Amino acid sequence: MNIILLGSPGSGKGTQAQKISEKFKLTQISTGELLRNEIIDKTDIGKEIEHSISKGGFATDDIVNRLLKKITTNTNFRNKIIFDGYPRNISQAKNLDLLLSSDNQSINYIFFLKVPRNIIEKRILERITCEKCNKSFNEINNKIEIKKHKCGEKYLVKRKDDNKESLINRYDEYMKKTKSVLEFYSTRSYYYEIDGSEKIEVISSKIEQILRV
Repeated sequence: MNIILLGSPGSGKGTQAQKISEKFKLTQISTGELLRNEIIDKTDIGKEIEHSISKGGFATDDIVNRLLKKITTNTNFRNKIIFDGYPRNISQAKNLDLLLSSDNQSINYIFFLKVPRNIIEKRILERITCEKCNKSFNEINNKIEIKKHKCGEKYLVKRKDDNKESLINRYDEYMKKTKSVLEFYSTRSYYYEIDGSEKIEVISSKIEQILRV
């Protein structure tokens, strides 16, 4: 099965995507991570991304679509993907439909983690992220997990953009761009809106119940 998991920054979608991928043997795809890996590996696409960023731009939809095509048509990942935070706009949503249908695939489940901005704000301001594996923790609620983290506490840092002004802008920008995506998907029978303000275990349980039906 293929799954889309949507949610604003700080909604917990990365955490849930990781849990789902482990439980159901799926490949977690984050476009941000794909782009970073291309840059690190100094591929032709990576050079295109760096060139765009150096001019103050972002990776184009064309670049993202090319990367996704490499993944979705790979026999190791085919029909076993969870898209973490993608698509981000209506153009990407339509292109993803075309990309999958051209390879006789489809989306089976779409989850949107809905979280009020005041909760998002609290979560992000208390968030620390591992520079090595990219896993995030809440420095107030995850003290035990932080001490047991496999990479070691020395890699856990606050992201530079995890400040109040930045997060408000990111939240508003995300909701503005994603509104059309949610409207695009909301009429589909396999679209589910989940209360993302609940505890991680509660959210995971609700998603798992839907996936096991």
